[in-house]
Amino acid sequence: MRVLVVYCHPKPDSFAAAMRDAVVDGLNQAGHEPQIVDLYAEDFDPRFGAHEHAAYENPNENGQGLERYTDQLRWADGLVFVFPTWWYDMPAMLKGWLDRVWLPGVAFDLAEGGKRIKPRLQNIRLMAGVTSCGAPWWWSKLVGEPHRRILLRGMRALCAPDCRQIWLGCYQMDGSTQRKRASFLASIRRRFARVA
Repeated sequence: MRVLVVYCHPKPDSFAAAMRDAVVDGLNQAGHEPQIVDLYAEDFDPRFGAHEHAAYENPNENGQGLERYTDQLRWADGLVFVFPTWWYDMPAMLKGWLDRVWLPGVAFDLAEGGKRIKPRLQNIRLMAGVTSCGAPWWWSKLVGEPHRRILLRGMRALCAPDCRQIWLGCYQMDGSTQRKRASFLASIRRRFARVA
């Protein structure tokens, strides 16, 4: 399986980077072909500009300058998002990647007359999120985990109908021990090594 790992954290030596590496290790163990998109290292611009907004609904004009990212979406059989939870959600840069790359003509087709959109990413059979969070698990659930709902409900709806889901979160990061972090990284490796 070809798996696009979309990674978002500004520090190359962060725990999020260790989570990304654990995902890639597990995927490699299972014989998959991971490809990493490092949004900060690539200096991805998350701003959705006025010109893009004007061209948004026209697949012949939208996505100019973003072809590499849209080609990666079409290439992938699976997507794994690796990022920290900031204020109960994904970082703005990752949200900007979704806004700018998941376009009409790429991720979906707009239906005439305001009817339901037609999903285009039928190639995506796995959608996963791996995150860290300062809040406790129960508080994250109480807040509603908006990032999880966006990815595993909203964006997943544009993928294959039988698209599998994985969500792994390391909660209470601010007070976590080295042992807890190592255990979480091991669980990431094991989980992605079992992806068929």
